[in-house]
Amino acid sequence: MLIEKIEQGHYYHIYNRGNNGQNIFLEDLNYNYFLQLIIKYLVPDFQIFSYCLLPNHFHILLRVKEECKLPSQQFSNLFNAYTKAMNKKYNRTGSLLEKPFKRINISNEEYLKTLVLYIHLNPEKHEISKDFSIYKYSSYQSIISQGKTNIPREEVIDWFGDLLNFKEAHKQKKKLLNIENAKLFLE
Repeated sequence: MLIEKIEQGHYYHIYNRGNNGQNIFLEDLNYNYFLQLIIKYLVPDFQIFSYCLLPNHFHILLRVKEECKLPSQQFSNLFNAYTKAMNKKYNRTGSLLEKPFKRINISNEEYLKTLVLYIHLNPEKHEISKDFSIYKYSSYQSIISQGKTNIPREEVIDWFGDLLNFKEAHKQKKKLLNIENAKLFLE
C-alpha cells in the first residue's frame, strides 16, 4: 500500500482509530491530554480547521504550513507521546493506534466544507451524543464562540459565507444524516 506523502501548503483530512477498533480515549483526561499534544506538536507547523475526538477514533482537518520541514515527524511525535502516556497510565504495552494513520489530500473548497460538516456531525453519526453542537471534544463550539482558540475561525466561517450559513449548513447536514439513519433502520 502506497502511503501519500504529506506536503507543505496542502490541506489534509487526518484520521485514525484504535487497534482493532478499541477505545483510545477512556476518560476526559485522555481527550484533554491529546488536545494538549495537538497544540504542542501540530499547531506550530499546521493550521487546524476542525477536529473531533471520539472514544475509538479521531478526525482532524488541517493545512501544512509552508515552513514545516518534516510534517510526518510531527504526527509521529504526537502519536508516540500519546501512546506512551496511555501505556504508562493504564499499564498496557504495544501500539495503541492503527498504522499508518490515514490521510486524504484535499484540493477543493467544496470538499473542505463537506469535511467540516462530516467531522462535526461524527458524534451523532456514531450515537455518542444526541446533539453534535454541544459535544465537548469537537471544534464546533470553538468556531461559533468568541473564546480563545487556535482554529482560524474566520477562515472556516468564510468557507460558508458567514456564521449564520455555517450553523445552517450543519443543521441541514444533520437533517440528511437523520433521514439516512432512519432509512437504514427501516430496511
